[in-house]
Amino acid sequence: MRVLRRGDGGPAVTEVRSTLLALGLLPSVTGMTEPGLFDQAMEHAVRAFQQQRGLITDGLVGPATYRALRDATHQLGGRPLAFMVSAPITGDDVLTLQERLLELGYDAGRPNGVFGAQTESALRNFQRDYGLTVDGICGPETVRALRQLSPRARGGRPVLLREQERVRKAGPRLRGKRIVIDPGHGGADTGLSVGGVNESDLMWDLASRLEGRMVATGMEALLSRGREQCPPDEARAAFANEAGADLFLSLHTDSNASPRAQGVASFHFGSGNGTTSTLGEAMAGLIQRELAMRTGLRDCGTHPKTWDILRLTRCPAVRIEIGYLTNVDDRARLSDPAFRDVVAEGILVAVKRLYLLGENDQPTGSFTFADVLAHELLAKAE
Repeated sequence: MRVLRRGDGGPAVTEVRSTLLALGLLPSVTGMTEPGLFDQAMEHAVRAFQQQRGLITDGLVGPATYRALRDATHQLGGRPLAFMVSAPITGDDVLTLQERLLELGYDAGRPNGVFGAQTESALRNFQRDYGLTVDGICGPETVRALRQLSPRARGGRPVLLREQERVRKAGPRLRGKRIVIDPGHGGADTGLSVGGVNESDLMWDLASRLEGRMVATGMEALLSRGREQCPPDEARAAFANEAGADLFLSLHTDSNASPRAQGVASFHFGSGNGTTSTLGEAMAGLIQRELAMRTGLRDCGTHPKTWDILRLTRCPAVRIEIGYLTNVDDRARLSDPAFRDVVAEGILVAVKRLYLLGENDQPTGSFTFADVLAHELLAKAE
């Protein structure tokens, strides 16, 4: 679909407007002379929706915003839900189902609004335990049962303990851990390009440096793309899922209309209203602290987002925006190979900290690549 923006009109705008009206984000169109016009009020409503949903708040209706608007129209019970391998069902009704199963003690995985294999398994277990037809389909009978039962847990983060237990069982050693490194853009898509410096080239080089360090520790590091390839985000996430990755790290740089904008920021899956990837959030925090301390880049914080690259990966995923190419100082530093070595070491150390779970740890910024290797050898000897 084409990107819709202020000033546009037509059936697509009318459809989006009607959805925003149904969601209570727009006042009634009564009395408007042009109900199919993308006006200022509609732009404000789109921005409010994007902010609620953890999307880029730009007031434009592109593929991601349109998908989220479409998903928001579905309520549990309005249609049958089932696992479709080739085209997974998505929507707020799936999200409600996942959250309800988690409240009842069934491991439906991360509540991301995508009906996948783990959601189907949890649904089948629920149906089996409560004497329903075990077909993995959430139809009227299953919806009634879900609504009648009281939850075993309310509030908090039902996925947190399960995710923490998986990390604990994985142990502190990096050897054997499978990490997918995702250098942004690629091939004909250079990403940002400022002053002859291309984002895709920088991130490919950084990914290669990170891959080398990870392999040296015994990790299995996989790149999500070849140098001349630029798969869509859905394909990158699918690659990580099919590989059975333990972590997914997406590498990017940022830009801004203001040349003063600078710094590093990290993003994890989360809607901003409580739904989050707990390990993704923890990983983002560790990476953010390490990079801000080691590089001196401005700390722009960690943020929950529902971008496909974060939403569709089953493992904890983090997207890191390392510096602004539109900032002279950030661009000069990113262009220095020694600086990219520092960034690669910081990311590796952050991954190690995740699996240490706070044990035998060192102050932020002081853990070195040599320390990581030494720890791996010591753990092997034990």
